[in-house]
Amino acid sequence: MKRLLASACVAALAMTGTALAEPKGTFRQAHEYGFGDQSSLDPISKGRIFQITEKLMSRLVRPDMEGKPSPDLATSWEANEDATVWTLTLREGVKFHDGSDFDAADVVYSLNRVLDPDGDSPARSAVKMITDVAAVDPMTVKLTLDTPFADMPLQLMDYRLRMIPDGSGDTIATTGIGTGPFKLEKFDPQGTTVVVANMDYFEAPPGVERMEIIGIPDAQARLQALLGGQIDMESGITPQQRVMFDGSDKFYIQEVPTGNWRGIVFRTDVEPFSDPRVRKAVRMAADRDALLALVEGGNGTVACDTPVGPADQYRADLSCPQDIDGAKALLTEAGFTDGIDVDVHVATLEATWPAMAEAYQAQAAEAGIRVNIVQVPTDGFWSEVWMKKDVVMTRWNERPADQALHEIYLSTAKWNESYYKDEGLDAMLAEARRELDFDKRKAIYVKAQEHLQETAGTLIPYHVTKLIGATSRVKNLDPVENMSIRWYKITVDE
Repeated sequence: MKRLLASACVAALAMTGTALAEPKGTFRQAHEYGFGDQSSLDPISKGRIFQITEKLMSRLVRPDMEGKPSPDLATSWEANEDATVWTLTLREGVKFHDGSDFDAADVVYSLNRVLDPDGDSPARSAVKMITDVAAVDPMTVKLTLDTPFADMPLQLMDYRLRMIPDGSGDTIATTGIGTGPFKLEKFDPQGTTVVVANMDYFEAPPGVERMEIIGIPDAQARLQALLGGQIDMESGITPQQRVMFDGSDKFYIQEVPTGNWRGIVFRTDVEPFSDPRVRKAVRMAADRDALLALVEGGNGTVACDTPVGPADQYRADLSCPQDIDGAKALLTEAGFTDGIDVDVHVATLEATWPAMAEAYQAQAAEAGIRVNIVQVPTDGFWSEVWMKKDVVMTRWNERPADQALHEIYLSTAKWNESYYKDEGLDAMLAEARRELDFDKRKAIYVKAQEHLQETAGTLIPYHVTKLIGATSRVKNLDPVENMSIRWYKITVDE
């Protein structure tokens, strides 16, 4: 095990830089308001604005252009024979934006902040198998786990696991000090945040002198900002909007297959969705192929209610045709012979949500599921609607299988949005982490996804092929899922 994992890490390709002597120009991007006045630069807080933190701070391990673990602040890693101890070698010569040196003490501090149960960080579920983080020497860190876990490097790619200076937890929410390609000049979560080139970035000097990340809560407003030249990139272009860009020499569109998904979540702790028969019925009523065609123009992959992305090594091969008669039968069996009424809460901060809700409304009606669409404001959706109302629209960015299943469905997970509690699934996920044989481990993850298909409260119709729109002045934008983009490589024509 140790030899194989070490070899895989040594074989990881180091990223190459752009080696520009002088960064030039300004790149502009939008973000949602997120958690409003709770928005933060603390990468592990619920209010973090990842469009900013991803440019300020680095991870130990980052996904490469194929989504596989590759070096970031850790240059290599290896496990002991039973994968209960992982040793990471850190990159030398790296400095934080305040001029201090990056070393093992910063890693110990950053990870222990995440692991602190009193800290209540949503990122904890990704790495809570770690029981001890120790500095072996200034450039080596040892992670001790409470269970064998062969996929630890996948967890360390989590977009929230950014390294910050030792002892900076009380100030990081506003200072944003990291080792990333850009340094914070001004933080304004509901206005314009400004970051400037970090000439000491360990990969290479960034290609642009500054980036402006602008708070724009509504998807339609972000589209208009792109069309009007106020921003240079928007990752939420719909197939219907694409026609505005096709044939124009002012813009270009990237098609990026991802494990990102949009869906509808039904709280399993309230009636009638506390009955697994009702939960299955509301999902069986969906025609996922039609939803994909209507909402995304066919740009994506049918998901069959698994959060595991189509390119993931643990993805289950599931079938999920629409079954109206089966949905009716389950509702009748559950005591709802006349069907059910469902209020689905929808905001426009995600451009495709209204279309998905309307399409599902028409499909579900055939099964006696009467959907009432409740429009709610974009501002405050995540803090006042999500995980509070019985049925809401939802979305998740791509995560490795283990992380997705734990973070969305584990009984104790902070972001268990459907309040799903299932001891059987919890046991399967724990068993998968302990299993060192890849084929056996995959079989357990597949079984877990099959179990969710029968019992979950989340309708996940498809995984998205994202349409990313950019102005033609933007060059070297990696055509990959957001968490893999190398922001320092971007340049702009002035």
